[in-house]
Amino acid sequence: MAVVLPNALLTVYVLPHPWERDTNGVPVPPNPNARPDPRGTWPGSVIEQVDASWSMRLDPRAWPVREGDTVTDETGRTWTLTATRNHRVPGCPDVDYVEAAATLNPPEVP
Repeated sequence: MAVVLPNALLTVYVLPHPWERDTNGVPVPPNPNARPDPRGTWPGSVIEQVDASWSMRLDPRAWPVREGDTVTDETGRTWTLTATRNHRVPGCPDVDYVEAAATLNPPEVP
């Protein structure tokens, strides 16, 4: 098993969850052009995969994050999360992390 070390300072922007509902009870997504306040900036790992998706390891303090939330790094790149999982090891909090898959915004052009 390989250890993934931090290679970036990642800032997490979390949309309000759950979304507010309209008068009919249908969830209404927040304005996509309005970025929420940052939750925090922590060391993390971001690695591009062969299929042009991105794999991320976020600090556990970023949890909870969900699909649609965004992450930026110190160079200005921005990703939208497509899947998340809170990975915890009982009795060993030093190795806890949030695993995420993401897409780069805008995507790289080959």
